[in-house]
Amino acid sequence: MKTTKFYRLSAVLLLVAIIGCAEVAKVGTEIGYQQGLITKEMKEGIVKTAEQAEAASRPMTAEEEYFLGRAVGAEILSRYSLYRNERLTRYINEIGNVVALSSDRPVTYSGYHFAILDTDEANAFACPGGTILVTRGMLQRTKNEDELAAVLAHEVGHVNHKDGVNSIQQARWIQVIATIGTTAAKTLSKGELDKLTDLFTGSVGDVVKTIVANGYSRDQELAADQSALVFLHRAGYDPFALTSYLGRLAKEQTGGASAGFFSTHPGMDKRLAASQAYLDQQNWAPVDRTARDRRFKQYF
Repeated sequence: MKTTKFYRLSAVLLLVAIIGCAEVAKVGTEIGYQQGLITKEMKEGIVKTAEQAEAASRPMTAEEEYFLGRAVGAEILSRYSLYRNERLTRYINEIGNVVALSSDRPVTYSGYHFAILDTDEANAFACPGGTILVTRGMLQRTKNEDELAAVLAHEVGHVNHKDGVNSIQQARWIQVIATIGTTAAKTLSKGELDKLTDLFTGSVGDVVKTIVANGYSRDQELAADQSALVFLHRAGYDPFALTSYLGRLAKEQTGGASAGFFSTHPGMDKRLAASQAYLDQQNWAPVDRTARDRRFKQYF
């Protein structure tokens, strides 16, 4: 009878450990230990497994996302140079933050930061946590401030949806959390720190591969577009600026453009059609862009 109870209790405790309810595991193992059904070593092992499983199942914290985004941004900046124009950089940060404050996620761990990459290539990268990098080539294709806001709003949409974070291989991130476990990083052994470094580097690589080489999925792009339309409307910008911008990109892609942005964002015509269909369902009043158009001409 005692053996049967032992196996039943062990099975339940193992299930609890897998599920990841650490507090329940602590109570259950203590009872089992006091009744002599499990050893002290078994108790400690089950509790540790439960703590690691519970930690691994939690979402990435805002602080972790920020540091991941910093590393992703650094990797991108090893491939592109920053455009050193403080006046223009300040301008896009003002616009970008207005849009971000009108988004569904206006606050991140360290806020939203926008920078310009010094290349004629048309591209933009939304790093986890709110660092957004946009190329000169992308900016030069905009015709007014509302279109510029639309470009930034789309990238803010990716940050809102955590598309960069979601591109990390789940198994890799689970290992990151499991390695950290419930122990402070400063107490990790050299081997554990080396493993954690490799796993983090791999996580950064997953995000960079997605946003630089492969691009997001069509559904993710469509979702970012739809969010951008909403953010623009909330911020007082003209949502139709996104469709006018997408229309020109679609023509450029149809005409044979295939470098940079166009290599990772196929089907611009489908994005245009989806955005237009969404706008057709709204009853948004026209927006006066006169003042913003004058300001835009001071920079472009």
